Formats: sequence, structure tokens, C-alpha cells
Amino acid sequence: MSSRPVPEYLLPDTHAVDETGKSQIGGVDLVNLADQFGTPLFVYDEVHLENRCKEAVEAWGKGNVAYATKAFLCKEMARLAINSGMNLDVSTFGELYLALKAGAHGSSIVLHGNNKSSEELGLAIENSVSKIVVDSFNELDRLEALARGRPGPIRVMVRVTPGVEAHTHEYVQTGQDNSKFGFGLSGGYAKTALEKISRSPRLDLVGIHVHIGSQIFSTNSFSLALSTIADFVRDLDIEEVCVGGGLGVGYVEGEFAPTIAQWADTIHQAAVEAEINPRVRLSAEPGRSIVAKAGVTLYRVGTIKDVSETKTFLSVDGGMSDNPRPVLYGSGYEAFLPRSFRAARDKVLDIVGKHCESGDFIIKGANLPGDVVVGDILATPVSGAYGYSMASNYNKVPRPAVVFVKAGEVKEVVRRETHDDLIRLDL
Repeated sequence: MSSRPVPEYLLPDTHAVDETGKSQIGGVDLVNLADQFGTPLFVYDEVHLENRCKEAVEAWGKGNVAYATKAFLCKEMARLAINSGMNLDVSTFGELYLALKAGAHGSSIVLHGNNKSSEELGLAIENSVSKIVVDSFNELDRLEALARGRPGPIRVMVRVTPGVEAHTHEYVQTGQDNSKFGFGLSGGYAKTALEKISRSPRLDLVGIHVHIGSQIFSTNSFSLALSTIADFVRDLDIEEVCVGGGLGVGYVEGEFAPTIAQWADTIHQAAVEAEINPRVRLSAEPGRSIVAKAGVTLYRVGTIKDVSETKTFLSVDGGMSDNPRPVLYGSGYEAFLPRSFRAARDKVLDIVGKHCESGDFIIKGANLPGDVVVGDILATPVSGAYGYSMASNYNKVPRPAVVFVKAGEVKEVVRRETHDDLIRLDL
């Protein structure tokens, strides 16, 4: 951690500092947003979202890139991605249901998931999703049963586990041998899956899917995955190879990741070197790299507690219920005070949440200005991915509101939960 201001490259595209030193996103003062909508609050830069979607479509080609909705999903986000030319990658009934309710057509949706139920598959088939990425033999059997009596075959891709161990946290590695995802290449399972599909008049193999993990900084890992499956796919009569998502983003000072365009360039060059048929389309499903830096979370400081000469805890009104990533993965973040963005962050402390867990921390060893006081608004950048989407009601804490900001205008896209919402399912 550094005592300098948070690096600008970790902030959303339209972040600016006004003449009084206050932070703005989309021309809107962050402190004013917190006062208007309450805290915790997720703030998204709509221009940033549009820019990343546009970059992805330009890099991969329209129809070849789907937004991975698990990173962050609400109706407005689904509409923004679709209107920007992206498809939607969903992996549960809920994600598919929301996408459809947001107005997405089935032809712009790809269904994933390692344990798809018959209900999930049925909803996908009923709405003619573009592709179903098959993950198990049980799923193939369910698809066979559901396809009986339907006109035309169901378009499927086979998810292949290439045996590539990406350099990332073990909980977000998915391409290594013994992964719960996909059909193993080395064990012959992938080949058996293709043979099973080839014997079925109800299933149409359109492609191979190879996703190796999340928060990956080295594009070499993706190239290795592609070269590993090259022999496997070279003679297949398919139209598409999808590398999934997983492109990393920098969360703290000193972390840098390739751009979406650089990532796509690397994959396309790797396909040429692996001699994959040029008629086969390359596709991708970025999520984190679309939304992470677009989002900032605002909290209000509730307690500052010195517990020793070297340890200070600063407690905020959220925590592991709105951002479980530090607890799950040991993820790092930066923090700043929007009222004084350029102030030296010369005070070291641990930023913790309000939950009844000693492990409920947001940043260990965070740097903040020495004049931070109870009542201040605190911001954590690069929190647009896997914050709201993984939020919970632990300790019966309502989930935060979500706002999009653009050109001085604020749009509330998800309202804050109320305490009545917390008991609406109770009988």
C-alpha cells in the first residue's frame, strides 16, 4: 500500500477531481451521492461500461463476445450490454430469467453451468438460446430427453478441461485436471462426449469451449490452453472455439493487466500458430474486465478504534455482505476519501465491516488520510465485479442500492433493500 493518492488507472473512465478536491464520477459528486442514496452504495460509471463493451465487440467481432453476467447483473446492465452489441452469458435459471425480463432475445444468450437442472434447460430451449455449453454426461442425457418431439436439433458446445493450471487463486482455477467443470481432455472424457453427441440426431455440435479460470494476468495462459486443444479441435466440423473469460484487472497500485484488445490479439495469434482452421470463429465471455473498474463502493465510517500502539480498526456500514472477495480469496483493494481525493494517505489501519465475524475485513493495512473521522464517506474502487452479485443478507443486513451515473445524471437501477424485504419470504 502507498501513502500516495489512489492511481488514476484504478478509477472509472470519467473520474475527475473538482476545484475543491472532491471526487466525481460521471460529473456527479460522490459524497452527495452517498448523502442522497445512503450507504453502502454501488456507483457505476455508465460511460466506462459502454466503453468496455464497445472495446470487446471491436476486439472479438459482433456475435463473438458475450458479457459474463455473473460478474454483475441487473436489468439495466443486461440492456446496456445488449445495446452495445454483446451477447449474454448466463449460468442459472435466475440469470436467464432476468436476462429475458430485461428484453434479451434467446438468440443473444449462451447458457452455462456445471449442474443445469431440467427446468433450466427447459427454459433455455423454450426461449431458443443460441447455445448450451454442455458440462456433463448427465446433462447430455437430460438434453436428449427434453429434445424429443421438438423441431430441429439443440445447438451445443462442449466444455473441455485442457489440463492448464492458470496462475491465479485456486478457487477460481477451472482449466486444471480434476476441475468440477467440463470434460477432461487427458482422460478421454471430452472425446467420449463428442462421440455421444455425434450419435444423436437431436444435438448439433457447434463448438468447443475452454475456460481456464478468472483474474488471469498472463495472456500466455490462454495461448497455452488454445495450443493444448489444437490437435483435438483441428479436424472437427465446428464453427466456434470459445476461450471463455478470465481476463484479470488491477485492484491495487502496481497491478496491471492486458486490455481486452491485447487479450483478443493474443488469442487470435495463438490460433494462427496452432493452425486452427481460420474458418472457425474465436469467441470470448469477459465479465470482470467489463465491469470491475466501472464500479466504486461508498461506505460511511462508523467507528475508529485504536486497539494497540500499532493497530487501528476503522469500521464501515457494510463489509463481507456486500464484498465477500477479501474473505473468500484474500483479495486486495485500495481506499480513499472522496471529500479529499488528492490528500496524502499517511494513516495505516484495517478497514473492517459491521458483521459478527473477526474475518469481516475489506482491507488489511489500508492507507487513508490522517484526518479521517467518524461520519466520513469512504470509497473502494474496482469493486464493480463480484460485489453486488455475491452480496448476501448476513446478519440481516439489507443489500445496497445500485446507481449508474453519466453526464451529471444519476439513475437508480437497483433500489436498496428494506427491512420489510428481509422478512418477505417468512411464513
